[in-house]
Amino acid sequence: MPFFELLNGLAPPAERMRWEASLVRHARDYARNDDLVREGAVPEKLHVVLAGWAQRYKQLEDGRRQILGFILPGEVCNLDLFTLLRTDHSIGAVRTVTVAEIDRDEIERLLVDCPHLAQILCLGEIIAKSRQHEWVLSLGQRVAIERVAHLLCEIFERERLRGRVRGQKCDFPPTQAQIAEAVGLTPVHVNRMLHELRRGQCVEIANRRLFVPDFEALARVAAFDARYLHGGEAEQLLARASALFDKKVTAPARSLPLGAPNRRLRAIGSRLAR
Repeated sequence: MPFFELLNGLAPPAERMRWEASLVRHARDYARNDDLVREGAVPEKLHVVLAGWAQRYKQLEDGRRQILGFILPGEVCNLDLFTLLRTDHSIGAVRTVTVAEIDRDEIERLLVDCPHLAQILCLGEIIAKSRQHEWVLSLGQRVAIERVAHLLCEIFERERLRGRVRGQKCDFPPTQAQIAEAVGLTPVHVNRMLHELRRGQCVEIANRRLFVPDFEALARVAAFDARYLHGGEAEQLLARASALFDKKVTAPARSLPLGAPNRRLRAIGSRLAR
């Protein structure tokens, strides 16, 4: 489930505007492959992707790297700011990325001023674990073509949930080398799998765009079941998780009209998309 879906569904308009204003105020750019967070560093800031993609990864001393997940616009990178003394993985830019970097003091003020925010952040982190479980399953059990097809299905569905699919196309900035690091294959093997999927008319990747003319066919190849992404379940999930959080935070909020902070965030995304 996209973090913004939880935020829009569960936080009052005033809290959403306060959150978005803070994001815009602390926006900064990173170039391709720059690290936002490095493994072993003391966590000092909360990072939220505003435009572009980031990637979680771990790297061995000899340079071999495993991408642990892709972080899309609107998603929080490192809630472990509040739980770890040292960061246990790195976060880097896939290509040029704009992120909000909010220091710990301001985040603590936000959590006081926006009482729903802590619950939403925690719930979002719990739900995000479902994606990690699916990635482990892919690496352990799916064959090569299933791994590649499943990753493409996941990205396409996450973009669809964000309303970012147009004409069966969505953004897809990773290179074949980055796909390989995400699915545990060599770039040559990934190239072969993409060629096979393209030949089956399931998928096409060009100009950093993913085109899926037949999602059902691609999903069959991947044995993909979108339920682990929990799209559209914000209200039901809050009801089930209410015992973990403040009982006063129960009612979903009405939809927030487009305001100045939202326009600023969209402008950031439009600038990077060009």
